[in-house]
Amino acid sequence: MPYVVPEGWVWTTLGNIGVWQSGGTPSRSNKSYYGGNIPWLKTGDLNDGVITSIPESITEEAVANSSAKINPEGSVLIAMYGATIGKLGILTFPATTNQACCACIEYFAITQYYLFYFLLSQRDMFISKGGGGAQPNISKEIIVNTAIPLPPFAEQERIVTEIESWFALINEIENSQTNLQTLIKQTRSKILDLAIHGKLVPQDPNDEPASELLKRINSSFTTCDNAQYEKIPENWCVCKLVDICSFLSRGKSPKYSEYDKTYPVFAQKCNLKDGGISLEQARFLDPSTINKWNEVYKLQTGDILVNSTGTGTVGRTRLFNANCLGNYPFVVPDSHVSVVRVVKSICPQYVYAYISSDSIQQHIEENLAGSTNQKELYIGVLENMHIFLPPLAEQYRIVTKIEKLFSSLDNIQQALEV
Repeated sequence: MPYVVPEGWVWTTLGNIGVWQSGGTPSRSNKSYYGGNIPWLKTGDLNDGVITSIPESITEEAVANSSAKINPEGSVLIAMYGATIGKLGILTFPATTNQACCACIEYFAITQYYLFYFLLSQRDMFISKGGGGAQPNISKEIIVNTAIPLPPFAEQERIVTEIESWFALINEIENSQTNLQTLIKQTRSKILDLAIHGKLVPQDPNDEPASELLKRINSSFTTCDNAQYEKIPENWCVCKLVDICSFLSRGKSPKYSEYDKTYPVFAQKCNLKDGGISLEQARFLDPSTINKWNEVYKLQTGDILVNSTGTGTVGRTRLFNANCLGNYPFVVPDSHVSVVRVVKSICPQYVYAYISSDSIQQHIEENLAGSTNQKELYIGVLENMHIFLPPLAEQYRIVTKIEKLFSSLDNIQQALEV
């Protein structure tokens, strides 16, 4: 006995509590064997639950001339070969299987669901007995010789009820986590939307209007008529992105070095899909070409980096921080990344939040050029993008509020992932 079981229980083997049989594959070269009215299951069709549909079928002729056998409704199936070892299913109608599947077709003093959950509990054991190699497998002999602790019939039913109660609770928790993750993502989007429309923090009438800020940046700046845009606060102003930038450009095509790892090049993949930036996958400049890169191309803290080519990545926006350089002296962008560097009197975190908002990301998506397989964001789209600009003091209040709210959401998300 592997361990002591409660009084009234007994140790036995799977071979003693049921009749087991494996299936077979009718010859694929005989087309008359396939497309009949008898479902034929492959291990890939197993779903660790009840089987309600099977895509492939065979004929009565195929059953008569192969090792495929019809398993009755209620049979418990277990996969024996390859990556699917231990996968399970319970038939809700008669069906055949291929030879990689073993079926318990009759039960002695055991319920099908107690057997099902026992097999589920033993999956790791079956996988370990399958061994490694290119095609791991277990056999019918291994299955029927597996020891099973068997409780009285009524207790089996109580155990199954308890298991299903806990599984239902686990499923509910997992669904709630998924729903909460979705809600967190939607909340982030809503926060940014409120921020860029002046609804996240209250306005202060003592703040210098944004129009005055823009005139200081460029004395010839002509303010736009706010009335033609969505309603924004009175002391905000609408301008073009180029109006508030000291540098707005795509990077350049570098000559790479396969040996010298001194000067990294910032590429699209450095703008991480899940957020943030990293130079871990960066390639490196040929040192002989350094003099061809003007100082203005060296990325600075506060630069906003926008992926500008490639379906699935174009428009992805991240905020650069020189902390990622480590021991590298500098990093320059390649031609697939656009750099948005605002003037000193503009808060770069606000502009980053603005470009990251759903409405602006949608605007970028709608103004891409190129084919489906190679979308491209021209620099002119960024230059002429309209910005709803608050007073400088409010820009910083908005950023502080965003960071506080996002920090709370990060804490919730981290708790979900524990």
